[in-house]
Amino acid sequence: MKYILDRLSEPSTWRGAVSLATALGVKLRPDLMEAIISAGLALMGAINVFRKEPTNAAVDTTVAK
Repeated sequence: MKYILDRLSEPSTWRGAVSLATALGVKLRPDLMEAIISAGLALMGAINVFRKEPTNAAVDTTVAK
């Protein structure tokens, strides 16, 4: 249960869930594809704006050459 709760606190989990729901919605209602994709993208954008990233996230500081 703790594992699930920990995953639900991660923004990537929510983005993944929205992506899956969007894909499923497009499959179930192809006639509403544009509206479903627009709503899914808007929801993922809102998640990115309002969810705080974990403070212990590893940051790659290397520079590609």
